[in-house]
Amino acid sequence: MQNFGNIMKQAKKMQERMGQLQQELEMRTVEAQSGGGMVRVVVNGKFEIVSLKIEKDVVNPEDIEMLQDLIAAAVNEGIRKAQEMASAEMAKITGGLNIPGMGM
Repeated sequence: MQNFGNIMKQAKKMQERMGQLQQELEMRTVEAQSGGGMVRVVVNGKFEIVSLKIEKDVVNPEDIEMLQDLIAAAVNEGIRKAQEMASAEMAKITGGLNIPGMGM
């Protein structure tokens, strides 16, 4: 029974570290771009867009679809990078194990 107690203590400690990590990830950001840097997006570790910058040269009222595609591409890349960042940090805590209920 003592072994179970140790497992529970370790699980509680891991859960506390994960809570700290979630707070840290809110402050960390990644940047992504599309169109050769014409559209740039910054995403935080909570997968929220912190900023979006669009160069004037890419704004063409006759080709709104291209701008929409560039924005979507930059946002999707930013979210992917933020997910990779969060997964890498989570793996440091869990030792690479995918523990149900402990994900972000």
